Amino acid sequence: MLPGASPAGRVDLGIAGLRSTKGNVMVCLTTAPTHFPDCQNDPAARKTTVPAATAAALRFDWLPSADYAVAMVHDENGNGKLDTFVGMPREGFGFSRNPAIRFGPPRFSSARFAVAGGPVAERVKVKYLL
Repeated sequence: MLPGASPAGRVDLGIAGLRSTKGNVMVCLTTAPTHFPDCQNDPAARKTTVPAATAAALRFDWLPSADYAVAMVHDENGNGKLDTFVGMPREGFGFSRNPAIRFGPPRFSSARFAVAGGPVAERVKVKYLL
């Protein structure tokens, strides 16, 4: 590490409450409130897609010190998106810090957590509305 440089951080992400091992789990980690929760057009976002059967624990390494938020989707049918019915998610979803879900996704500030070098553990509880 260079003198004066911040140590790299790490997020150990636990995912709990998947109702099946079908499909994939899509996860997005971002520092940008304007790109939360979908991370679209966020060049700095860390995204990963893993089989639901192996998604209980994920790790994001070499993170600069910053405030982050996680959004995840249990894409049970493997079509690469969160399916909805009349605006309600048909598949599971979750966010870091497990904020209350009211009308629409939470704000970045509700899911935000700090990474300041070293490991940080976050646990996301998957929610299903339908």
